Amino acid sequence: MTSSTANSSGVGPFDTRFQTGAAVLSGVFFLVALAIGWLGYDGAELLGTELNVVSGAAGLMVLSFFGVISLVVATYMEPGFDH
Repeated sequence: MTSSTANSSGVGPFDTRFQTGAAVLSGVFFLVALAIGWLGYDGAELLGTELNVVSGAAGLMVLSFFGVISLVVATYMEPGFDH
């Protein structure tokens, strides 16, 4: 085994504080996406704006996109300021 593979930090969402924070942010995005999707399906009101199925689905997709991006960052990105 070479020294580069023996000393690698590995890939995982909980190796550093940065990756843990990004994983938590991803979870928050997914939970809020589900809430917005459900409120839109239910036809509820959110912050003075009445949601419908289309706006709820749009909010669900946008926030899920940000959740996926944040999960990818948590899994693969390393902070560069600590070296």
